Amino acid sequence: MKVAVLGKGKTGKKVIEKLGVHNEHTVFDSTNPPTIEKLKGHDIIISFLPGEPFLNYLDVLIDSKIPVVTGSTGFEWPSETASKLSKNGTPWVRAHNFSLGMNLVHEMIKVLAKADKLFESPNFKIHEIHHIMKIDAPSGTAISWQDWSKHKCDITSARTGDVVGDHKLTIETETEDIIVQHQAKDRGIFAAGALWSAQKIMAGEVPAGLNDFNDIAIKELL
Repeated sequence: MKVAVLGKGKTGKKVIEKLGVHNEHTVFDSTNPPTIEKLKGHDIIISFLPGEPFLNYLDVLIDSKIPVVTGSTGFEWPSETASKLSKNGTPWVRAHNFSLGMNLVHEMIKVLAKADKLFESPNFKIHEIHHIMKIDAPSGTAISWQDWSKHKCDITSARTGDVVGDHKLTIETETEDIIVQHQAKDRGIFAAGALWSAQKIMAGEVPAGLNDFNDIAIKELL
Protein backbone atom coordinates (compact mmCIF):
# COMPACT_ATOMS: atom_id res chain seq x y z
CA MET A 1 0.00 0.00 0.00
CA LYS A 2 1.06 3.59 -0.62
CA VAL A 3 0.94 5.52 2.64
CA ALA A 4 0.82 9.26 3.29
CA VAL A 5 2.47 9.86 6.68
CA LEU A 6 1.48 13.12 8.38
CA GLY A 7 4.15 14.26 10.78
CA LYS A 8 7.61 12.91 11.49
CA GLY A 9 7.72 13.37 15.24
CA LYS A 10 8.64 10.59 17.65
CA THR A 11 5.76 8.30 16.70
CA GLY A 12 5.65 9.38 13.05
CA LYS A 13 9.28 8.29 12.73
CA LYS A 14 8.34 4.87 14.09
CA VAL A 15 5.64 4.58 11.42
CA ILE A 16 8.20 5.44 8.73
CA GLU A 17 10.64 2.87 10.15
CA LYS A 18 8.02 0.12 10.16
CA LEU A 19 6.92 0.93 6.61
CA GLY A 20 10.54 0.39 5.56
CA VAL A 21 11.27 -0.45 1.95
CA HIS A 22 8.25 -2.71 1.50
CA ASN A 23 5.63 0.05 1.42
CA GLU A 24 5.82 3.19 -0.69
CA HIS A 25 5.22 6.28 1.42
CA THR A 26 5.30 10.06 1.37
CA VAL A 27 5.97 12.20 4.42
CA PHE A 28 3.98 15.41 4.87
CA ASP A 29 4.75 18.11 7.42
CA SER A 30 4.91 21.91 7.72
CA THR A 31 7.51 22.07 4.93
CA ASN A 32 5.46 19.79 2.68
CA PRO A 33 1.80 20.28 3.67
CA PRO A 34 -0.78 17.82 2.35
CA THR A 35 -3.09 18.98 -0.43
CA ILE A 36 -5.74 17.06 -2.30
CA GLU A 37 -3.49 17.01 -5.35
CA LYS A 38 -0.45 15.72 -3.43
CA LEU A 39 -2.51 13.05 -1.67
CA LYS A 40 -3.84 11.58 -4.91
CA GLY A 41 -2.59 8.05 -5.51
CA HIS A 42 -2.14 7.21 -1.84
CA ASP A 43 -4.10 4.29 -0.40
CA ILE A 44 -4.18 5.47 3.19
CA ILE A 45 -3.15 8.36 5.44
CA ILE A 46 -1.56 7.87 8.87
CA SER A 47 -1.35 10.90 11.15
CA PHE A 48 0.40 11.45 14.45
CA LEU A 49 0.40 15.22 14.09
CA PRO A 50 -0.38 17.34 17.16
CA GLY A 51 -4.03 18.33 17.43
CA GLU A 52 -3.91 21.87 16.04
CA PRO A 53 -2.02 21.07 12.81
CA PHE A 54 -4.25 18.03 12.29
CA LEU A 55 -7.37 20.20 12.60
CA ASN A 56 -5.88 22.63 10.09
CA TYR A 57 -5.71 19.80 7.53
CA LEU A 58 -8.98 18.12 8.51
CA ASP A 59 -11.08 19.45 5.62
CA VAL A 60 -8.39 18.52 3.08
CA LEU A 61 -8.20 14.99 4.48
CA ILE A 62 -11.97 14.54 4.39
CA ASP A 63 -12.25 15.95 0.87
CA SER A 64 -9.46 13.64 -0.36
CA LYS A 65 -11.76 10.64 0.34
CA ILE A 66 -8.69 8.64 1.35
CA PRO A 67 -9.00 6.49 4.51
CA VAL A 68 -7.24 7.92 7.57
CA VAL A 69 -5.73 6.34 10.66
CA THR A 70 -5.03 9.02 13.26
CA GLY A 71 -3.46 9.15 16.67
CA SER A 72 -3.62 12.94 16.77
CA THR A 73 -4.89 14.12 20.17
CA GLY A 74 -5.45 17.22 22.24
CA PHE A 75 -8.48 18.61 20.38
CA GLU A 76 -12.23 18.26 20.10
CA TRP A 77 -13.55 16.55 16.98
CA PRO A 78 -15.97 18.75 14.98
CA SER A 79 -19.44 17.31 15.44
CA GLU A 80 -20.07 16.90 11.71
CA THR A 81 -16.92 14.84 11.02
CA ALA A 82 -18.54 11.42 11.38
CA SER A 83 -21.50 12.28 9.15
CA LYS A 84 -19.22 13.71 6.45
CA LEU A 85 -17.15 10.53 6.40
CA SER A 86 -20.21 8.31 6.30
CA LYS A 87 -21.64 10.40 3.47
CA ASN A 88 -18.57 10.11 1.28
CA GLY A 89 -18.03 6.44 2.18
CA THR A 90 -14.59 6.82 3.77
CA PRO A 91 -13.45 4.71 6.75
CA TRP A 92 -11.34 6.44 9.41
CA VAL A 93 -9.87 4.97 12.58
CA ARG A 94 -8.90 7.17 15.53
CA ALA A 95 -7.31 6.43 18.89
CA HIS A 96 -5.76 8.13 21.89
CA ASN A 97 -3.57 5.05 22.20
CA PHE A 98 -2.84 2.59 19.39
CA SER A 99 -1.39 -0.10 21.67
CA LEU A 100 -2.98 -3.44 20.77
CA GLY A 101 -2.43 -4.53 24.38
CA MET A 102 -4.67 -1.69 25.53
CA ASN A 103 -7.62 -3.65 24.17
CA LEU A 104 -6.89 -6.45 26.64
CA VAL A 105 -6.87 -3.82 29.38
CA HIS A 106 -10.26 -2.61 28.13
CA GLU A 107 -11.73 -6.05 28.65
CA MET A 108 -10.21 -6.22 32.15
CA ILE A 109 -11.63 -2.84 33.12
CA LYS A 110 -15.08 -3.88 31.88
CA VAL A 111 -14.96 -6.64 34.52
CA LEU A 112 -13.53 -4.33 37.20
CA ALA A 113 -16.41 -1.91 36.55
CA LYS A 114 -18.59 -4.41 38.40
CA ALA A 115 -16.61 -4.00 41.64
CA ASP A 116 -19.49 -2.36 43.47
CA LYS A 117 -21.44 -5.62 43.17
CA LEU A 118 -18.87 -7.20 45.49
CA PHE A 119 -17.60 -4.28 47.57
CA GLU A 120 -19.26 -1.40 49.35
CA SER A 121 -18.21 2.00 47.91
CA PRO A 122 -15.02 1.00 46.07
CA ASN A 123 -12.75 3.96 45.26
CA PHE A 124 -11.46 4.17 41.68
CA LYS A 125 -8.14 5.97 41.09
CA ILE A 126 -6.10 6.45 37.91
CA HIS A 127 -2.53 7.70 37.75
CA GLU A 128 -0.87 8.37 34.40
CA ILE A 129 2.71 9.34 33.56
CA HIS A 130 4.01 10.69 30.24
CA HIS A 131 7.02 12.54 28.83
CA ILE A 132 7.50 16.23 29.56
CA MET A 133 6.50 17.27 26.03
CA LYS A 134 2.95 15.89 26.33
CA ILE A 135 0.65 18.89 26.59
CA ASP A 136 -2.75 17.45 27.52
CA ALA A 137 -3.40 16.20 31.05
CA PRO A 138 -5.03 13.95 31.96
CA SER A 139 -4.20 11.85 28.94
CA GLY A 140 -6.88 10.73 26.54
CA THR A 141 -6.17 7.16 27.59
CA ALA A 142 -6.80 7.99 31.26
CA ILE A 143 -10.14 9.55 30.30
CA SER A 144 -10.99 6.44 28.27
CA TRP A 145 -10.14 4.24 31.26
CA GLN A 146 -12.53 6.28 33.40
CA ASP A 147 -15.26 5.86 30.76
CA TRP A 148 -14.63 2.11 30.62
CA SER A 149 -14.80 1.82 34.42
CA LYS A 150 -18.23 3.52 34.51
CA HIS A 151 -17.14 5.21 37.73
CA LYS A 152 -15.94 8.68 38.60
CA CYS A 153 -12.19 8.26 39.06
CA ASP A 154 -9.67 10.35 40.94
CA ILE A 155 -7.25 11.01 38.04
CA THR A 156 -3.73 12.29 38.66
CA SER A 157 -1.02 13.03 36.10
CA ALA A 158 2.76 13.40 36.03
CA ARG A 159 5.09 14.57 33.28
CA THR A 160 8.69 13.43 33.52
CA GLY A 161 11.61 12.50 31.29
CA ASP A 162 10.79 10.62 28.10
CA VAL A 163 8.16 8.25 29.51
CA VAL A 164 6.18 6.79 26.60
CA GLY A 165 3.06 6.09 28.63
CA ASP A 166 2.29 4.53 32.01
CA HIS A 167 -1.31 4.12 33.21
CA LYS A 168 -2.44 2.53 36.47
CA LEU A 169 -5.97 1.94 37.70
CA THR A 170 -6.37 1.17 41.39
CA ILE A 171 -9.62 0.08 43.01
CA GLU A 172 -9.38 0.67 46.75
CA THR A 173 -11.66 -1.19 49.16
CA GLU A 174 -11.58 -1.51 52.94
CA THR A 175 -9.79 -4.84 52.76
CA GLU A 176 -7.88 -4.98 49.48
CA ASP A 177 -6.57 -3.05 46.49
CA ILE A 178 -6.98 -4.24 42.91
CA ILE A 179 -4.55 -2.81 40.36
CA VAL A 180 -4.34 -2.89 36.56
CA GLN A 181 -1.35 -1.25 34.93
CA HIS A 182 -0.21 -0.76 31.35
CA GLN A 183 3.31 0.45 30.55
CA ALA A 184 4.32 1.31 27.00
CA LYS A 185 7.99 0.44 26.54
CA ASP A 186 8.48 1.84 23.05
CA ARG A 187 6.56 4.17 20.72
CA GLY A 188 6.80 1.45 18.13
CA ILE A 189 3.69 -0.14 19.67
CA PHE A 190 1.62 2.85 18.57
CA ALA A 191 3.01 2.69 15.04
CA ALA A 192 2.32 -1.05 14.93
CA GLY A 193 -1.28 -0.51 16.03
CA ALA A 194 -1.79 2.22 13.46
CA LEU A 195 -0.43 0.01 10.67
CA TRP A 196 -2.59 -2.89 11.89
CA SER A 197 -5.61 -0.57 11.59
CA ALA A 198 -4.51 0.47 8.10
CA GLN A 199 -4.35 -3.18 7.05
CA LYS A 200 -7.86 -3.77 8.43
CA ILE A 201 -9.11 -0.84 6.35
CA MET A 202 -7.38 -2.12 3.23
CA ALA A 203 -8.96 -5.55 3.82
CA GLY A 204 -12.41 -3.95 3.84
CA GLU A 205 -13.02 -4.78 7.52
CA VAL A 206 -13.69 -1.20 8.67
CA PRO A 207 -16.98 0.54 7.84
CA ALA A 208 -17.25 4.06 6.49
CA GLY A 209 -17.33 6.73 9.16
CA LEU A 210 -15.30 7.70 12.21
CA ASN A 211 -14.35 4.47 14.00
CA ASP A 212 -12.64 4.00 17.34
CA PHE A 213 -9.57 1.76 17.28
CA ASN A 214 -10.84 -0.04 20.35
CA ASP A 215 -14.06 -1.06 18.60
CA ILE A 216 -12.13 -2.48 15.64
CA ALA A 217 -9.62 -4.36 17.79
CA ILE A 218 -12.18 -5.77 20.23
CA LYS A 219 -13.75 -7.73 17.36
CA GLU A 220 -10.55 -9.80 17.33
CA LEU A 221 -11.21 -10.83 20.94
CA LEU A 222 -14.83 -11.90 20.48
